[in-house]
Amino acid sequence: MLNVLSYTCIGLGIIFWFWGTSHLLGNRSILFKLHSLSVSDTLGSMSIIIGLLIKIPSEWPLLILAIISLAIWNTVLGYVLAYCSSSGDNYERE
Repeated sequence: MLNVLSYTCIGLGIIFWFWGTSHLLGNRSILFKLHSLSVSDTLGSMSIIIGLLIKIPSEWPLLILAIISLAIWNTVLGYVLAYCSSSGDNYERE
């Protein structure tokens, strides 16, 4: 039962990765694309790590640290990329 739950979490994470990447092909703004990519990447990576946590419970300190790092750094990186993208637009208009 735990193997099924673990593989389900890992598969869900891979689906989130591809779902976020699919938004890059649309005609929306770059900020929408960055937002959807960063959110789906974070959720997908966290889901994969939770699947690994279920599969390899002896490595829980490292995997919990990875989840916390993903939650913080993917969010910060998304904000930095969005800020750089929006400030670059201001320079092009001048």
